[in-house]
Amino acid sequence: MQPRGWQQAWRASVREPRELLELVGLAHEAAAVPAAALDAFALRVPRGFVARMRHGDPDDPLLRQVLPRVDELRTVPGFGLDAVGDAAAKKARGVIHKYAGRALLVATGSCAINCRYCFRRHFPYADESAAAGGWAEAVAAIAADPGITEVILSGGDPLSLATRKLAELTGLLREVPHIRRLRIHSRLPVVLPERVDEELLAWLRGLPWPVAVVVHANHANEFDATVDAAMAALRGAGASLLNQAVLLAGVNDSVDALADLCERGFEAGVLPYYLHQLDRVAGTAHFEVGDGRARALHAALVARLPGYLVPRLVREIAGDTSKRAL
Repeated sequence: MQPRGWQQAWRASVREPRELLELVGLAHEAAAVPAAALDAFALRVPRGFVARMRHGDPDDPLLRQVLPRVDELRTVPGFGLDAVGDAAAKKARGVIHKYAGRALLVATGSCAINCRYCFRRHFPYADESAAAGGWAEAVAAIAADPGITEVILSGGDPLSLATRKLAELTGLLREVPHIRRLRIHSRLPVVLPERVDEELLAWLRGLPWPVAVVVHANHANEFDATVDAAMAALRGAGASLLNQAVLLAGVNDSVDALADLCERGFEAGVLPYYLHQLDRVAGTAHFEVGDGRARALHAALVARLPGYLVPRLVREIAGDTSKRAL
């Protein structure tokens, strides 16, 4: 891979609904995309992800995750700007501390793809990025609390940062003696597998802690040979791979779709971790699957798959001390 290949692929992402729909054979649908939804939350999709969409299918599960829809403009009771209580759990600039032993570091607001159900689509990244001030405030807050043994890099997407920036951060974290594990939550190995380059792998291999990379795929069709290769490379660098998905109406709300996702991920070397109920963020209500239906789907999944291929069905409740199992 040529240097900066992943950044070039990212810059080439599709940003206009008309182009996206033309690429998937649905140009006639472009007039239905509401400008107000696009203004509120921009479109961004890597071309490799677009290539995995089914041509001519307006109900394609990958397209549904990224195409702005008029449903986003509806005001729905119970759907707000901070559904999971991030603001109340702020420990320092860019550090969210909700659960014992774990601190989440909001490394950046950038991401390679804008998923329409994103639970941080309203997050004030400009004010709350841990990268501000060269990571100093965030690292100091973690260093001051010896109860924190695991740091979770999140965002946005932490792998949207240049590897040198990640190395800068982990160089500082190395000096914190009570850190025992590093977790990286990233959608990039799925939507922009070019990101898993030799520079990133060398950084991973040099880290002093066990590393878990939690990727995010919601449908089996998100995997292809390029994603398989990225997952194999991450495993080869010593990372443990887990997948977290969100249960989304019209995307994966069937037993077949969920089973296919779990099995296809495992073929790529990724163990199912969480199946999240939708975080109730404004603009996402059309993706919601009721708890009763969610439990029925999960029960059917338990009956169909071996236990190691069944993710935990959970919901995040603001103020809880852990994810709440459903």
